[in-house]
Parts: sequence; C-alpha cells; structure tokens
Amino acid sequence: MSSQTDPSTVPAAHRQAKYQVRFDWAADGAAAVTADADVVVWVDAIEDRPVAEADALPGTGAVVASGLADAAAVAEWILAEQVRLGRRAMVALVAAGGTSAGGGTRFAVEDLLAAGAVVDALATLGIDYSSPEAAAACAAFTGLRGAVAHLLTASASGQERIAAGRTSRRSPPPGGSARSARSACCEPPERSVRSPLPRNDPARTGVQCSQEVLHP
Repeated sequence: MSSQTDPSTVPAAHRQAKYQVRFDWAADGAAAVTADADVVVWVDAIEDRPVAEADALPGTGAVVASGLADAAAVAEWILAEQVRLGRRAMVALVAAGGTSAGGGTRFAVEDLLAAGAVVDALATLGIDYSSPEAAAACAAFTGLRGAVAHLLTASASGQERIAAGRTSRRSPPPGGSARSARSACCEPPERSVRSPLPRNDPARTGVQCSQEVLHP
C-alpha cells in the first residue's frame, strides 16, 4: 500500500480523531485515520487487494485483519486489548477496496459490509463511540445482514472472481492463526500484536467465509 498523502498534511476533520472507532478506505484513508490508533483493522472481505498491502499500513498500532466471518473474534480481541491498555483503545478500520480497471482503488460493497460487521460487533461489546463514517458502514451491514451472502456473490468483486474461476479465498493452514495465514499483515516486524482466532475456528459465528457464498 502506498499513498501520496503525508499524514501530517491530512486535514483535522479527515482524521476522525474525536471518535474511538473510525473508518476510511485504502491508502489515503489509512493515512488519515491511523496515526494515533491503538489498533488498525485491515478489512478485506474477499482479499481482492494483495495481502502485502496491510504490511505497509501507517501508524504504530497493532494491525489485525478482518473479513465478514472474523468480525466477532476481532471485536473480542480489541476489547481484550483495551483491557490490557487500561484505557479506551482507539480503533481505525481501513477497507481495502477493489481494484479499478485503471489500477486504482474502487468502492467494494463487500468491504463496506465487512467493516460494518466489525463496527457492529464492537458496539455489542460497548465500544460504540463511532464516527459517522463508521456508523454508516455499521448501518449498511445491519440493514442488509440477511442479504450479505447474495450481495457478495452479486457484487462487482464477486462476479469478477466467479468469472475468473476464483470462488474461494486463501485458507489458513489447519490450526493456523490469522497471522500465519496472512503473512506479515497481522504483525509487521516493528509491531507487537496478538492474533485473532484462526479463520477456520468452529467457535466463530456470523456470516461464513466467502468460499461458501461466492458461487454462480
């Protein structure tokens, strides 16, 4: 992930700094909302963007990866981190977005819904001082919860993957953690982070991973 935006030049309003839970998109969004975050959540529902991009997220906070099925586990991890810190943990969600025909970042409905799922799970645990951007993502997820599987399949990213014959996401090794499955995206060398539950943990609840919904 690379951004032409110097975090020090980001307008104060774009930082969403007054809110505990913030949300923005891709490299420029990350430059805006991650500077003082204790936890940065890289949201990529069907891994349309390279995993390596999460390794370059700005800021000094712990970095964890989340999709739709990970939301509850990631929220619980963040709550545990907040308890460990002994104060309010500042959380920045960064949606990966899709890749446009010109190579840029495009809106991806699956990442909006996945981000909203994390915001909703955090609110359930009492971490609910969310920016309007995060609240809107949450409302999208809760309002469309019953249609998420269909939306993932019917979305531009879903149809693109189906057309390319890529109907399953990368899976972690048996018993492996999200960190081991996603290389450095959960712990860049200079950062210390405990990983969320493995993506294939049967104890998880919620929308199933995209390999179960991305079918023609």
